[in-house]
Amino acid sequence: MVIFRSILDSVLPGPGNPIGFSPCSRILFCAYTSQGRRTVERAGYVIWLTGLSGSGKTTIAINLEQELHNRGVPFVQRLDGDMVRSGICRDLGFSKEDRDENIRRVGYIAGLLSANGVATLVSFISPYREARDAARECCHNFIEVYVKCDFDTLVKRDVKGLYRQALDGKIPQFTGVSDPYEEPLHPELVVDSAGQTPEESVRCITAYLEEKKLIG
Repeated sequence: MVIFRSILDSVLPGPGNPIGFSPCSRILFCAYTSQGRRTVERAGYVIWLTGLSGSGKTTIAINLEQELHNRGVPFVQRLDGDMVRSGICRDLGFSKEDRDENIRRVGYIAGLLSANGVATLVSFISPYREARDAARECCHNFIEVYVKCDFDTLVKRDVKGLYRQALDGKIPQFTGVSDPYEEPLHPELVVDSAGQTPEESVRCITAYLEEKKLIG
């Protein structure tokens, strides 16, 4: 949609804008329909999916995005780790400082979207509690979903062999092996992707949204 392209254009890196924050990104953007009508009456929210690599965050987010569209939710935007790291965060590495900055930028964008009635689906490892808590402070109706999965299942799912390489010391700063993952202490939801299908996880999330009257 045009509104999402506009906000991403305002923060994407470009000539003279190496870290992806133009002056436009300092202006609160307003969501409009194709007819130009302001649509801030509907409550926005952020579904923040956190968990280790391979836990199923992106798959759940894709399925949830489709389910929300099926339910008639007019504005849904998905923000994915790979997507963002190839765009507004392509200047960042994997040190703790860079990981925190990565989440700070994502939290900023998610906050703008949710404040303007957009259902925002964020799927990031986001390993550090402090950074996730800071993102929560930026966002309207922040819902932290811990996508839990046991380590053996993660290794079995890993067709690229990244976990094995990390265990062998070939990949430094790999979350869950050589870098820490700080589990959420008080997430709104926990889904166990080793014991649940993505569809079952989506049903858990939509049931929570119904309970909070964020969807009908």
